[in-house]
Amino acid sequence: MTAIELVVLDMAGTTVRDDGVVEQAFQRAAERTGVADRMPWGDALQYVRDTMGQSKIEVFTHLSGGDRVAAERATAAFEAAYDEIIAEQGAEEILGARAAIEQLKSDGLKVVLTTGFAPVTRDALLDALGWHDLVDLALSPVDAGRGRPHPDLVLTALLRTGVSSVQAVAVVGDTASDVLSGRRAGAGFVAGVLSGAHDEAAILGAGADAVLPSIVDLRETLAARGLLAPVPVS
Repeated sequence: MTAIELVVLDMAGTTVRDDGVVEQAFQRAAERTGVADRMPWGDALQYVRDTMGQSKIEVFTHLSGGDRVAAERATAAFEAAYDEIIAEQGAEEILGARAAIEQLKSDGLKVVLTTGFAPVTRDALLDALGWHDLVDLALSPVDAGRGRPHPDLVLTALLRTGVSSVQAVAVVGDTASDVLSGRRAGAGFVAGVLSGAHDEAAILGAGADAVLPSIVDLRETLAARGLLAPVPVS
């Protein structure tokens, strides 16, 4: 059994509280760019929920009926709307997330945050939380090639941190897309958390090895499965 060297964590819904902010931003963007006129909003909202965690431009491409130009315009509007809401409401971590990440780091693990947001929104969240120095790296789809559910974000995290193998990677997120991304990358351990968008059935259906109440439970789960290497004594 390969010990975990790298933990790849999703942001909104996994380490950062969402509280419907993503849905609000989608709705504002859809209304401002006319995407909301292309299908009933109830249907569009369900698609947004089903595809949580995926690259936002891919979601808007579907909602725009394949119109890539409209999707790019709507994605820019989404990022602006998300930034507005964060400015209005602030950003909060999932309870205990920072401490959980600090513990993983003290165990000698590398930690990378991944998201479907563009870098400008990702960095605004990190600024609001004061997390730039907390993790080794934060990645958006543009940094990797493709967003979730493709494996690119996980594999880019592996390459940039220099860990030994994909079996030494743990992937954790709150959506089926997070789980699929980890599975397709060949990660040694893939878990879902119930602090965000998708329920246990959706997470298990995507192939998760475990479903956890929140990110706070990750370290104990890794330890119980024998996936934590002993920390060298200095």
